[in-house]
Amino acid sequence: MHDPDILILDEPTDGLDPNQKHEVRTLIKDMASEKAIIISTHILEEVDAVCSQAVIIAQGKIIFSGTPNELAAHSRYHNIVSVTVAKANAEKAIAKAKTISGVNEVEELAAGEDVRIRLLGADGKQIIGAASDALREFGIKELHVERGHLDDVFRELTEGNQSGVHRT
Repeated sequence: MHDPDILILDEPTDGLDPNQKHEVRTLIKDMASEKAIIISTHILEEVDAVCSQAVIIAQGKIIFSGTPNELAAHSRYHNIVSVTVAKANAEKAIAKAKTISGVNEVEELAAGEDVRIRLLGADGKQIIGAASDALREFGIKELHVERGHLDDVFRELTEGNQSGVHRT
């Protein structure tokens, strides 16, 4: 029985242009069926693009181990609904959004002639159906679910680690 080869890469796409990043990521994915590949990176977009498992180490201790999706689920913005409406409809849409069952918080982000509204659900609860139904009358220009922000999760976990919080 042959042990799998191990390849360790440190910041494999740092400093590369988008086309080069794509080529390196494709190469990594192609090699992953034959080798165990360990990537050390601070570029969390890399984790999302090529990793099946993520481990965060801070102060010499593992503080998170799981899939990139499990990591994203720790984000405050995991499963939030982002809605864009015309500025003229924003005030009424925001008021209506605050009445949707399961919505804990509503954030308004100005975006020129439009306004983007973020609806945060309780504990990452799926609220897109209710949001779509409730806000349809306000002329939705864009509606999508955000997966979560890995950079925010990394900061929260590593800063939390300094106060004794460990999540694995």
